[in-house]
Amino acid sequence: MAINRSQLAKELEPGLNALFGMEYNRYENEHAEIFETESSDRAFEEETMIVGFGNAKVKQEGNAVEFDSASEGFTARYSHETIALAFALTEEAIEDNLYDRLGARYTKALARSMAHTKQVKAAAVLNNAFSSSFTGGDGVALVSTAHPLAGGGTLSNRPSTYSDLNETSLEDAIISVSTFTDDKSMILALQGQKLIIPPQLQFVADRLLNTPGRVSTSDNDINAIKNMGMVPGGYAVNHFLTDNDAWFLLTDCPDGFKHFERSALSTSMEGDFDTGNVRFKARERYSFGFSNPRAVFASQGA
Repeated sequence: MAINRSQLAKELEPGLNALFGMEYNRYENEHAEIFETESSDRAFEEETMIVGFGNAKVKQEGNAVEFDSASEGFTARYSHETIALAFALTEEAIEDNLYDRLGARYTKALARSMAHTKQVKAAAVLNNAFSSSFTGGDGVALVSTAHPLAGGGTLSNRPSTYSDLNETSLEDAIISVSTFTDDKSMILALQGQKLIIPPQLQFVADRLLNTPGRVSTSDNDINAIKNMGMVPGGYAVNHFLTDNDAWFLLTDCPDGFKHFERSALSTSMEGDFDTGNVRFKARERYSFGFSNPRAVFASQGA
């Protein structure tokens, strides 16, 4: 339904000093701290885990060498969504507006809605990270104690008991990341790179990563996390996280969090011959997700 003059009554009256309610600053592109962006020209994208070889075996003198085989593991699928929003203005509302170009002002509001939705969609990957209702290619939640390995056994990318963000829990997370294995149980050289946190934890994170001495102790010890450069990317606040004590340690594992852009944001405008209404539309297609769960170690707080 088109926005008409009755909905914009004050904008049609002389003497109005200001219009407000849509010109706010906004948190933009916070997803870029988490996701690697790639383009796509398909309805969906798939990424398949390749399982390599295990440990080499001892070859006894005169015996044949033992052969190993490679295989495919799980497949992660990224299904692109179409995100769109539109509005229409009546011909009379545009003609009688006294203060501004209505289309230009509401187009800014349209862009704000599209940008906000994109950040909500991106953060949903982390907000649903602990839920078994939202599984990855390996059939379990992003953050789990039971990621199945092709060679047998499981991998955990969370503490055995959920804990709040503090010196001990962060050190344990860093150690756990450094002992992650591949699907044949060979240790990988991974490191924690960056903390992703809600705004409620920004002061805790800043003290943990930037204080020269140990936090919340009278001991005259150095801050080992800072001194050893263990989280080189520092921390990033994501204002769209819904759990105020969940925290996520991103690792340098390749092919982790992905953002596929199928169609970039585009806007269009057209007039309707019969009614004279002018319609405005914004549209884009994209997907957010993850392939390799080794890209993160996380806790939803105590």
